[in-house]
Amino acid sequence: MENETIIRFGVFLGLFALFALAETLAPRRARVQPRAHRWLTNWTITALNTVTLRALAFGLPLLAVGAAVDAAQNGWGLFNLISWPVWLEFVLAVLILDFAIWLQHLITHKIPILWRLHRVHHADRDMDVTTAIRFHPVEIALSMVLKVGLVYLLGPAALAVIVFEILLNGTAMFNHANIRLPLGLDRALRMVLVTPDMHRVHHSVHRHEHDSNYGFALSIWDRAFRTYIPQPAKGHDEMTIGLEWQDDKPARLGWSLTLPFRRT
Repeated sequence: MENETIIRFGVFLGLFALFALAETLAPRRARVQPRAHRWLTNWTITALNTVTLRALAFGLPLLAVGAAVDAAQNGWGLFNLISWPVWLEFVLAVLILDFAIWLQHLITHKIPILWRLHRVHHADRDMDVTTAIRFHPVEIALSMVLKVGLVYLLGPAALAVIVFEILLNGTAMFNHANIRLPLGLDRALRMVLVTPDMHRVHHSVHRHEHDSNYGFALSIWDRAFRTYIPQPAKGHDEMTIGLEWQDDKPARLGWSLTLPFRRT
């Protein structure tokens, strides 16, 4: 769709700046590592992910939004075979895509080879807005292939895919941000959306805690499938974030990119 990339990139930068400012003014936790080094590593990984998706587009050759347009033109996918109201298809598409991301996230914790990739995200010793964009390029590529396949099966409107992508990116940055929310607001928001305090449990060093709260946008899936833990056992101030590498390694670019391929 025309200007789709510009719109998404503009919203991404705007929300990133907003959450970065909010966590600077009202941080939830004290940092354990210098921000400059971590941010350089996390942003560089994001740049590599962008290059990876660009390269992937030559082979697919369509990414998620393009797949929705292609499916509509060829009449492929469930929603292109039925005549439900547009608003209902739109809502169902966003819900199904969000559930698929939740399920994919759960699977990356359960299958060892996928967990090796996903550990790059979890190894970050601080959790802030840049943690939301810290994913290994191979994991990003696999995720996009699965997403494109689902789009072809569903046949959602391209606008629904764009809205979902913006929702996913925006809520991921929000719930990874190191923001101190009033407890009453947090309780209200997490009835629908994943909040920073809710998702922080997922980044605990303890396996039983980071195997919970898989949602990125909607909180309903964790409640429905009983993977919801409301608070970390040690509390948000005393909990340890990250994995077994409680040193400077996770902030290093080379170490982070080669982590999945090491014998650990």
